[in-house]
Amino acid sequence: MMKTAMTIAGADSGGGAGIAADLKTFAALGVHGTCIITSVTAQNTQGVLNSFDIPPDFIEEQFEAVIGDIKIDCVKTGMLSSPEIVRVAARLVKKEKLPLVIDPVMAAEAGGTLLKSEAVQVLIEDLLPLSVVVTPNVSEAQRLSGMKIRDISDASKAAKIISELGAKSVIVTGGHLKGTDILYSNGEFILIKGKLIKGGTHGSGCTHSAVITAQLSKGATLIEAAHCAKEFVEQAITLSFKIGKGAAPVNQIGHVLADAQRFRVIRNIEQALDLIINSQGFSDLIPEVGCNVAMGIPNASSVSDIAAVSGRIVRLKNEPHAVGCVAFGASSHIARIVLTAMHYNDLMRASMNIRYSEETLITCGDLGFSIASFRREDEPQGMSTMEWGVSDAINRVGKVPDVIYDKGGVGKEAMIRLLGRDAMEVAGKATKIAGAMKKF
Repeated sequence: MMKTAMTIAGADSGGGAGIAADLKTFAALGVHGTCIITSVTAQNTQGVLNSFDIPPDFIEEQFEAVIGDIKIDCVKTGMLSSPEIVRVAARLVKKEKLPLVIDPVMAAEAGGTLLKSEAVQVLIEDLLPLSVVVTPNVSEAQRLSGMKIRDISDASKAAKIISELGAKSVIVTGGHLKGTDILYSNGEFILIKGKLIKGGTHGSGCTHSAVITAQLSKGATLIEAAHCAKEFVEQAITLSFKIGKGAAPVNQIGHVLADAQRFRVIRNIEQALDLIINSQGFSDLIPEVGCNVAMGIPNASSVSDIAAVSGRIVRLKNEPHAVGCVAFGASSHIARIVLTAMHYNDLMRASMNIRYSEETLITCGDLGFSIASFRREDEPQGMSTMEWGVSDAINRVGKVPDVIYDKGGVGKEAMIRLLGRDAMEVAGKATKIAGAMKKF
């Protein structure tokens, strides 16, 4: 069965932190998330404008509704703004003996207080002793430990002090420690090293503790969960994007979407290969140097974002044969064609090269394909042929055409390049050409 986690936290109306961040993180890690809302905030990327605390009785009703129906494997707390809310959360977690991760949220990363000063001591006395781990950032660790943190040595001392207050384990997160987290558990210090990614983001602390909660719910050790949280948050920060005037929310599902896009590209090229390999007459379109079909992910920016056939497609016993498998970065040559086309029209994400002949060009025209060309002899010195040639052809016709060709040069085979929105589209154009070429 799918593992299930719970977050007891506040709702961020801007969608960047709190419940929103926790549920997105749980989903990205394959865990079902449940939520107990403690406060509703009027919040955006620039900060917290106001907040409304949910009555403790109703917080308990939410909890009892969930726990009475759903098995919870691990729970985390986030925004617990008042002493009364801290107490009810502690009582409920203790009653159900749930593994607890505490994110001692005190202020929003975008600005604004989320924990009343009088609630800090209640959190220390009532909630910390129930936790498997507490995950303060440097500012929160200073408040809990009562000491100033300037470096990793100070953070280690603070973690030990917080543990002595009742927490079983402590992770001082390293956004202010050059990217290194300090894990203190069972009397030992472990450095969870990472890289410090510059730029203000919103929701990283919530996301970090939510990753740990999700991983613990799946049976991971705390050390495994801590390393996973570090990597996950770094990816989420790297893939963050501005949606407002303030701090950019971290992107919890960015890597999931990126992996999905890459899978779809590879699958599309594999389907295109099946189409051309089973197409009668396609082998006659394979150039002496072989042909290839490539496709990029949306917003591709480098050769590593373009997939193609490793080793190309060659003619073997008069039949098309893919020498290698489909992989990203497999062909810088055809990748540059795709990247250049996408510069002009980001929907045109695929290309294939086929053998040049006058008959093939005539067939392309008869099929209604738009055609453009470039001349290698016009290429400026120091320029890449593919980037310059494709750009020159596109500029000549004012759009990305179906076909771009050149008649070759010294040591360079003449070539036709088909362009389209995906690999299946360019493969379809190639099979149409092969079928229509029978008249010649």
